[in-house]
Amino acid sequence: MNIDFTGQVAVVTGSGTGIGYAAAELFARCGAAVVVNGRRPQVTQEAADKIAALGAKVIAVAADVSTIEGAGRLIDETVKAFGGIDVLVNNAAIFATADFVESPYHEWRRVLDVNLDSAIHCSRAAARVMIAQGRGGRIVNVSSIHSYRAERGASHYDLAKGAMDQLTRALALELGPHNILVNSVAPGFVDTPMSIVNGKNELESEWFITNYVQQRRIPLARASQPAEIAQPIVWLASRLNTYVNGHVLVADGGLSVTF
Repeated sequence: MNIDFTGQVAVVTGSGTGIGYAAAELFARCGAAVVVNGRRPQVTQEAADKIAALGAKVIAVAADVSTIEGAGRLIDETVKAFGGIDVLVNNAAIFATADFVESPYHEWRRVLDVNLDSAIHCSRAAARVMIAQGRGGRIVNVSSIHSYRAERGASHYDLAKGAMDQLTRALALELGPHNILVNSVAPGFVDTPMSIVNGKNELESEWFITNYVQQRRIPLARASQPAEIAQPIVWLASRLNTYVNGHVLVADGGLSVTF
């Protein structure tokens, strides 16, 4: 991708694997100093080491950004290491099925904590730094087509992603006067570790192959790769984007336009 992030600092939450790692790597390849974040110290450090091998400036910050303290430490460590922040990608997410009536509330609530509250906490902390710097910034939220489609057993995830897109619109309004542009990327099926549900990869299931590949409910007849989602994330976060603000970019291979 021919985008220059030289001199800029990009923080990507949940970037040990999957979409987050692909985005962090692409930022690095485009010249950014990168902060890799995750809850698992070993996975987070290994991801940072791979990016460092590209010759990039990178640090790993293992922190649970679903908490105010964890999000604050992530941004504090970023400023300490690189002197500021230009880009925040809110990508941290988990998925687990839950029955709305029967599942324990703490299990249901944990999905909201990680998928929604992390974006709130990190955006507040990062926006304070961006405003103080006075040079604007970019925030990109990784939501999902779950933000406007519902799935059985995923009410918590649907709610979190829908709220994330509304957070995007609200922050675009509030932070626009500071030249901080806020957008979302909403993926469909992506071949990541989150595709493994209850020990099985849903992308290899008969259900997925029959409905989404053979019957082409996804017109492209396949799930995306993480790098294909990283590309719109990085473009929205770049200085090439000067006027797209408060937008939800759907990257689902055409799934949401089918009937």
